[in-house]
Amino acid sequence: MKRIKKLAVAMMVTVGLSSLSAVAVADQKRWRMATPWSGGPWLERDAKLYADRVNQLTGGDVSIEVFPGGTLGSALRVTNTVTSGVAQISHNYINYDYGSDPTTALLAGHSSGLTPEEFMLWMYQGGGVELYEEYRLDKFGVVAFPCAILGTEIFLHSNKRVETLEDFQGLRLRTSGAWSELASRLGASTVVMAGGDIYSALERGVIDAAEWGSPEMNRPTGFQDVAKYVILPGVHQSGGFLECQVNSRAWDSLTSEQQEILRLAGKLTVYETWLASSFADLEAYQALLDGPNEIVQLSPEFIATIMDETRKWEDEYAASNEWFARVLNSQREFKEKMVVWTDYRLPIGGVK
Repeated sequence: MKRIKKLAVAMMVTVGLSSLSAVAVADQKRWRMATPWSGGPWLERDAKLYADRVNQLTGGDVSIEVFPGGTLGSALRVTNTVTSGVAQISHNYINYDYGSDPTTALLAGHSSGLTPEEFMLWMYQGGGVELYEEYRLDKFGVVAFPCAILGTEIFLHSNKRVETLEDFQGLRLRTSGAWSELASRLGASTVVMAGGDIYSALERGVIDAAEWGSPEMNRPTGFQDVAKYVILPGVHQSGGFLECQVNSRAWDSLTSEQQEILRLAGKLTVYETWLASSFADLEAYQALLDGPNEIVQLSPEFIATIMDETRKWEDEYAASNEWFARVLNSQREFKEKMVVWTDYRLPIGGVK
């Protein structure tokens, strides 16, 4: 009789442990991450780094599989892929939703003059990250936060020398988003095309010039091989962020601790991608200096004109868009505080 009781107890313990194991497995999240990226650092480094950090910090309770652009839905409609639940999470560029609301340009980065370092300060100390999450949830129904930094871009890879506003007139320019509007206002003839079409368009003379990304991002495209001039600085996109979006139902299935871990993973990967991309940009830009391209610096007068036109454009949207005004006012207040920065900080790169 005692033996039977012992066997019964053992069976109950085994069943109990099996049940606990099943619950633990059921609680594990296996998420799909949609991206717009077909390859390159934003996919292979940035998106996968965030997925790795989430898996690491949650002890495997939330694991994320990263998919290239177009695998789970349209590469330029990643927000739809997340809201529909096809993917629980994304690694995305918020400015791809510019057509729905121009406020996205302020959060992605535009010709505001904010550098990557200033953007990080505003985001994490100036109230930006709270605005970001509130805005995305209110307007698009997703939970979103920054999870990678964007470096200052190259202004143009161009077959025409561009230094002044006069040089910019009639330039057949491939661009997108807010800069497409602003460049048109400044006299360029703008063309929107997919990234994969830019090389051949430059080579065949369909366009005169194109903007795409930072030195690191542009290097593998080969734009420098088919366009003589490299135009600097990238005042059209002085800095910005990539984001991670989470489906609201998937977000609600997480514990509050897991939610905070996902936010912290985003902050960590912003820092890590800033280190990696900034260092990679140094080598990529040196390769341009050592190569056959001619490096051209925009005139101070043209830069001032761009900034003036940007402010007019901002004021026009702020007058009719409440969210645009909220984010813009926050950024402008931050920029006012930054005026004294150069009084006590040396420029990055040292004194020349």
